[in-house]
Amino acid sequence: MAARGKVTIDVKECKGCGLCVESCPTKCLVLAPELSAYGVHPARYTGEGCTGCGICFYCCPEPGALTVYRLPAAKKPGSQPATQNGGSHAPAL
Repeated sequence: MAARGKVTIDVKECKGCGLCVESCPTKCLVLAPELSAYGVHPARYTGEGCTGCGICFYCCPEPGALTVYRLPAAKKPGSQPATQNGGSHAPAL
């Protein structure tokens, strides 16, 4: 499965609590082995496997420490957009 997201971490904001690491379903976040200037092990994105779900963002107690980017889905070769009556809503029952 191709990665659908990307995470950036502001080391100056990260407290190193590890909540994002524990909450990540794909385990694409780890605590860095080195200490930050504040004496904590900040979170680090491994660079692969992120689905862009945002669970780490919502679990993080520090506003601005994590930013999650959702990447557009890769288009399948030869696929055409599906058209349904009613636009983008679910079909009527």
